[in-house]
Amino acid sequence: MMDVLGIWVLPSMVVLIVVFGLFKKVRVFDLFMSGAKKGLMTVYELLPTITGLVVAVTMLRASGGMELIAKAFAPVAALLGVPEETVPMALLSPVSGGGSLTLFESVLKSDGPDSFLGQVASVLMGSTDTTLYAVTVYYSAIGIKKTRHTLYAGLAADFASFVLSPFFVQLTLYR
Repeated sequence: MMDVLGIWVLPSMVVLIVVFGLFKKVRVFDLFMSGAKKGLMTVYELLPTITGLVVAVTMLRASGGMELIAKAFAPVAALLGVPEETVPMALLSPVSGGGSLTLFESVLKSDGPDSFLGQVASVLMGSTDTTLYAVTVYYSAIGIKKTRHTLYAGLAADFASFVLSPFFVQLTLYR
């Protein structure tokens, strides 16, 4: 039942929008073309920002810089009770969702999803965001140059997720 429903939802919405537009005497195709043109211009404007971010993350990982930074933060993680294996994921998560997802998958493959480390990594993955990516891409798309407190608040939330993930796993799953 849901498979059939799922197949027809999107086409039905498209037909509904076109019929509604025709009913309201709106030039649907012209508006569609205008929106597509604006979308492509947005992609064109964001391409240098996204390319720079991807190149920087790739260079950091390929050069071994990520592992070096993670080792530097390992004593702080141990002091806070955070598993050392989640440090690279926590460092990469604000910058690259794909990169942190790769590290997350490796944790799940090596330790399993039901292990303490797997559960901490799962909570961390679900509670952090690609803060630097989001601020860079979305603010540059609308021309905001001064981010004020957005960046600091986002990074503080990511840090809180890093510190509190093992605590909440202990609290809820290991009572």
